[in-house]
Amino acid sequence: MKTSESIANIAKALAAFQKDVKQPEKDGNNPHFKSKYVTLDGTVKAIHDCAPKHGLSYTQMPVTTDYGVGVTTLIMHESGEFIQMDPFVLPMDKKTAQGAGSATTYARRYSLSAAFGIVSDLDDDGNEATENAKSNQNNDSNNNPATDKQIRFIEKLIKDVAKACNITEAQSVATLKQRMQLGKDINQYTVSEAKKAIEILQNAKKESA
Repeated sequence: MKTSESIANIAKALAAFQKDVKQPEKDGNNPHFKSKYVTLDGTVKAIHDCAPKHGLSYTQMPVTTDYGVGVTTLIMHESGEFIQMDPFVLPMDKKTAQGAGSATTYARRYSLSAAFGIVSDLDDDGNEATENAKSNQNNDSNNNPATDKQIRFIEKLIKDVAKACNITEAQSVATLKQRMQLGKDINQYTVSEAKKAIEILQNAKKESA
């Protein structure tokens, strides 16, 4: 994360925004997981309805890596102060224009929600990710590549642990690698390794609470 030299004004504005913002309705349906979520349109509307009166605005720029596609979110204040989030990158289910668009839309929604404190998903405490692991385990496929859902949840937990422990995300990743006794990148995990990483990160989050 990058910030302007001072963030006094933008921090105050964000606190006021989070007090005033009306959390949007979860108007999107995920039939696969039988859950509801806030669409990107709903997230943007909630921000646009409240942010301007607090002098806040934002922009998002697409990013691409060998891992996938995503966005960088920059929050700006009328004072000139800013907070730039780290890139949020997701793998593509399919390497097509549609796959890239889907991953980018999810990254935009997730990054905006996290930056502005919008509750966009039901918090299942990782149940879907761990249930995927259990299902794969029952099918004797522990050595299969970790699911996208597992990877996304691990990335979220890394951010949560970094914030809770007042460390950088890089330090959070390094600690995870040490406890996992693995040098590989997260996106190279197997199902069983992802399940173990989720357990380690959840425990670290609880210990820091």
